[in-house]
Amino acid sequence: MCGIFGIESHEDASNIAYLGLYAQQHRGQESAGIVSWDGSHLSVQRGMGQVADIFNAKVLRRLPGDRAIGHTRYSTAGTSVLANAQPIVVKTSMGPLAIVHNGNLVNAVEIRGRLEAEGSIFQTTSDTEVILHLMARNPHEDVAESLRAALSEVRGAYSLLLVADSCLIAARDPYGFRPLIMGDLNGSCCFASESCAFDLLGAEGVRELELGEVVVARGGEVESFTVGTGSASRCTFEQVYFARPDSKVFGDGVSSSRLQFGRQLAREAPVPADIVVAVPDSGMFAALGYARESGLPLEFGLIRNHYVGRTFIEPKQSIRHFGVKIKLNPVEDLIAGRRVILVDDSIVRGTTSPKIVKMVRDAGATEVHVRISCPPTRWPCHYGIDMPTQEELIASQHSVEEVCDYIDADSVTYLSLEGMLDALSGDSSSYCTACWTGEYRVQISEEDQRQQQLFPIRAEESD
Repeated sequence: MCGIFGIESHEDASNIAYLGLYAQQHRGQESAGIVSWDGSHLSVQRGMGQVADIFNAKVLRRLPGDRAIGHTRYSTAGTSVLANAQPIVVKTSMGPLAIVHNGNLVNAVEIRGRLEAEGSIFQTTSDTEVILHLMARNPHEDVAESLRAALSEVRGAYSLLLVADSCLIAARDPYGFRPLIMGDLNGSCCFASESCAFDLLGAEGVRELELGEVVVARGGEVESFTVGTGSASRCTFEQVYFARPDSKVFGDGVSSSRLQFGRQLAREAPVPADIVVAVPDSGMFAALGYARESGLPLEFGLIRNHYVGRTFIEPKQSIRHFGVKIKLNPVEDLIAGRRVILVDDSIVRGTTSPKIVKMVRDAGATEVHVRISCPPTRWPCHYGIDMPTQEELIASQHSVEEVCDYIDADSVTYLSLEGMLDALSGDSSSYCTACWTGEYRVQISEEDQRQQQLFPIRAEESD
């Protein structure tokens, strides 16, 4: 999962892009970058780490121009190295191009193999670079037409931004897996993965890009065309975990969705208890919903150290284990002697849950009942979430009872698929549920599947 931001025709474009990325830091912590266009050349700055660690006033002064795009990354395709940090910048016969991408292409390895056999030389191992090579193979006077040709060959999930010498282009895949929103900042067109970026900037959210839509912003003009549409497949995990609760994603307020998840979970899985405790931060709103529906008090029984990043997307296994220990601390005065309902957003690999349950027991809880605000995650995601192999997903290898035993809880209950989908607006068929059901709307190519099995993406990094 990644966060992207772009702005066109703003005198302070790189600083605005910095703030847009800062608001979306939760979407990726391993690298970040910004590229700007000043009318004659592209300037780029990328680095490993978080946005505020890479950019300061001196660095941003080296990014002049009124057009900029930025990216904050955690990898799902390609290794965690600076060479794979985005934006990716290339020189072509159409002029310089720079791209940022949120999502994952399911036929990238297949296309890359064909292009390399034909003489293409890749500078990264990221699937994103495939799009630029396809554009270079199909140059056009109008760069948007070249992008259209490239996108007609790729399959999978992409919300992307591309900077050329003449325009800023935003594109969303025909299934709409990943979010992408268009906004307006005092007459300057801007784009972001989440609306919280606009809130920070004081920009107005205009609309979400349609399925398969490509928007071309040139100066004060905006044009739109479509590269094709499929069956809407919006990633439900955005609502469950990734998006900030103050954002709107796919038309729904994330906090409202999570409240409804918790309410439904309380209806489906009541249990005699004394208090409800959230696993912060992504479990907070589901826990609040559970407490309101059950009539039990919500207590802040776990305190999070906010100077520690999100363990799900930390780039090293050792850091994940260390992060669990310093990220959360129980409040013994609230927990001791009580039956606790512990509400979390998900159990993916199952590495952190036993430690959290143990913390609560060590703080004196007499019972610990775990409630999860999404269904069991049993299948890998091919569209941009860090769940590449089925073997590392605890629910795919173990029954709910076995998971309960493994994490040493008194009970474990997941929200039903039907309950989760009922909590969201729109037709339930418009959401991607592949990680829970194994029903994929866009199939991964055999070569890409083989590569994932041979070289699992970030297999050493379990949460």
